[in-house]
Amino acid sequence: MTLFGLTLSHKLGIFRLTAALILAFGAQMGAVWAQNGPLRIEITQGVIEPLPIAVPGFVAENAAALDYAAKISRVIAEDMAGTGLFREIPVSAHISRISAFNDPIAFADWKAVNAQALVVGAVFVQGVTATVKFRLIDVFSGQQMGEGLQFSGPVGIWRRTAHKVADAAYSRLTGENGYFDSRVVFVAETGAKNKRAKRLAIMDYDGANVEYLTDDKSIVLAPRLSSEGDKILFTSYKTDFPKIYMMDLARKSVVSLADQKGTMAFSPRFAPDGKSVIYSLEKGGNTDIYALNLASGASRQLTNAPSIETAPSFSPDGSKIVFESDRSGGQQIYIMDANGQNLRRVSSGQGRYGTPVWSPRGDLIAFTKQNQGRFHIGVMRIDGSEERLLTASFLDEGPTWAPNGRVIMFTRETSGATGKSSLYSVDISGRNLKRAKTEGAASDPAWSPLLP
Repeated sequence: MTLFGLTLSHKLGIFRLTAALILAFGAQMGAVWAQNGPLRIEITQGVIEPLPIAVPGFVAENAAALDYAAKISRVIAEDMAGTGLFREIPVSAHISRISAFNDPIAFADWKAVNAQALVVGAVFVQGVTATVKFRLIDVFSGQQMGEGLQFSGPVGIWRRTAHKVADAAYSRLTGENGYFDSRVVFVAETGAKNKRAKRLAIMDYDGANVEYLTDDKSIVLAPRLSSEGDKILFTSYKTDFPKIYMMDLARKSVVSLADQKGTMAFSPRFAPDGKSVIYSLEKGGNTDIYALNLASGASRQLTNAPSIETAPSFSPDGSKIVFESDRSGGQQIYIMDANGQNLRRVSSGQGRYGTPVWSPRGDLIAFTKQNQGRFHIGVMRIDGSEERLLTASFLDEGPTWAPNGRVIMFTRETSGATGKSSLYSVDISGRNLKRAKTEGAASDPAWSPLLP
């Protein structure tokens, strides 16, 4: 079965659990018996009942681990429940307790609280290193899912270790890569709506560990991360005209790019191999897309039309570029080869389309759509077919993909003189719309790849 043209290798919506258990699909579908086999969520269509999962407090295997064990298990539980695919059974409802990592599992107790998957873990801290081990249990089959795994890291970044465990559990249950051990760079905003100060910031995907990268003395826009997650491109009005800058995250050093006198450069994005940058350049009243070789500094013009071409984004393999243009009289989405050849329009619906971004999986394009006074975040096939709108509001814009291509983050702005911008995320099925945790107003998110 397919939905939205997606095969079983890239699925949307309802769970079918290929395990010896029953999953309720809601009133419309009734109860469905799953086939025998390991517990596995296959996402196929519609509205789902999240899979009940239990994450007992992890065992502290020495005194130094006492402060970390409970916190790590909490982050894992929040990661899993935050996807909308899983429902955590509260610790207060647990009948059994896990007192040692290799204790036998009291399956009857976990079945009694309807836990279908169980994450068991332990933490050992030695010096400045925290080691976390875990195993994933299919409660109804009474089997462990795969071998136990172990992750180690500095205690100062214990949250990252927790995210790695959650990624592994998510992957075993869904067959997809996780996205928890990642970061988001964004624009942090302060001040009144008509006089906002904007500076670059970066945080963990869940809003923790915020770090400010620039001051608020000049407006910054549209940060974009490299495929390695070690560099950021952004546009700044530091000199009163938009110019492109590149920041090395480790050193916090900044250099300007594509600086041509009498021009405005903006909307940059890295090529997948990190060796070049595509961007928009306004020159002589015309705006086209250019490519810049980072090693040589040489630039090459890719489009040449009396229209505005902007917001370019590479395909994952670097062979094609998607961008927005008003060459047809209205704002639409186009695709061309990376050398500027074979240009074609792909959007065809009513309204205006912008800010297209290619999915990491290569099969979908996310975009902003404006139609009948509303803004939407949507996705479509790379040929423009099977368009699907995921959100609707006063102003939704600027999508960015999670590293596994399953979740999209974007900016939502509320209306009125006191309206402010916030970051939101939504699953590509249109489910699980929620606000991201930020310390204040925020916009222009860019999701990193999974961290090494």
